[in-house]
Amino acid sequence: MNARARKIGRREAIGAMGAAATAALAIGCGAGNSATPTGPSTTPPTTGGTTNSECSVTPSETAGPYPSTVDLFRSDIREDRQGTPLALAVRVVNTNGACAAVPNANVEIWHCDVSGNYSEYGTQTTRNYLRGIQTTDANGTVTFTTIYPGWYQGRATHIHAEVTIGGRTVKTTQIAFPESINNTVHASGVYASRGSNPTSNASDGIFADSLSAELVTPAGSPSGGYSATFQIAIAV
Repeated sequence: MNARARKIGRREAIGAMGAAATAALAIGCGAGNSATPTGPSTTPPTTGGTTNSECSVTPSETAGPYPSTVDLFRSDIREDRQGTPLALAVRVVNTNGACAAVPNANVEIWHCDVSGNYSEYGTQTTRNYLRGIQTTDANGTVTFTTIYPGWYQGRATHIHAEVTIGGRTVKTTQIAFPESINNTVHASGVYASRGSNPTSNASDGIFADSLSAELVTPAGSPSGGYSATFQIAIAV
């Protein structure tokens, strides 16, 4: 798929939220660079693995680094970034309604690449890789195709996630992964030159007090790709 994802500014996005925006915004598979990702497989497996399914409000975490400067409505966020494919499903539920699904919420994710770089910042200001937004369906679910995240000094391996409803942020959180899988992935393929992340989940300042509520265990392998499901529980 070489269609360009639509880019809109934050101010415009606030006015475009909701069901009408869902129908109007096109979903693309790349922005600024249509190169096909390479690696052991470019198609991750069907979403699965063990999720954080407890019906209690998901912990709120810091948004940085680095919140997006543009909104990209798309499901495949890889662009030209190489790495082990990861199919990530995010389900939004309402704790005030016995964890019923929350439809028509916008879910944005972003994370660093294999080298620990984020797009839109530093030397990557003109790039938008590994960022994207999807609108939840009737089951409260969105899906993203990305790569298993890399790492940078001082943080455990993670993915950022933000949920907005009607242009208002209702939850900003982060997704953690087991060290056993992190170490397996980071010892293989394009990750191997950097090796394992020296910062564990337990020593991470974000996850140390909330790991059980933010940890997902992907299913799969470095050769075939991984799949994971993350539940974000909000009180609305």
